[in-house]
Amino acid sequence: MRRLTTHPPFSSSNTLWDWHRAVNPVKVMAHFCVLEFCKCVPHLGLKNSIYRFTGMKVGKNAAIAPNVTIDFFYPELITIGDNAIIGYGATILAHEFLTDCYKTGEVVIGDNAMVGANATILAGVRIGKGAKIGAGSTVSCDVPDGKTFVMAHRIE
Repeated sequence: MRRLTTHPPFSSSNTLWDWHRAVNPVKVMAHFCVLEFCKCVPHLGLKNSIYRFTGMKVGKNAAIAPNVTIDFFYPELITIGDNAIIGYGATILAHEFLTDCYKTGEVVIGDNAMVGANATILAGVRIGKGAKIGAGSTVSCDVPDGKTFVMAHRIE
């Protein structure tokens, strides 16, 4: 189950054209620059401090690998628990702009959870303590404590 708040559109066009009405453009530009910089910062402690500056909640000894994409519209809706690992190239989103509305939702990644490389975590999802997300997975539902979530595709 995803916990999303639905917001009405600002005009008749799709909501992405009106993003600047949903979020302060100066805040978005600042977050974008800071979060892009974090993609290449190798020092985990420094990187976590910078993430916290954007409003993200980052737990003790959380490890966020290089090239991770964090939602620059709503980083304050993202919580990463103690000792969690976010793998290379993962994406964590706390919003969705759709043609007829936009949605926001808090993302919580529990203590000791592991998100594999290039996984995508969608808005409104909770990943439990000790849960494991397989590389390349798209997570659109909650993952209970200690469970493993793998999205596998068979190509013939």
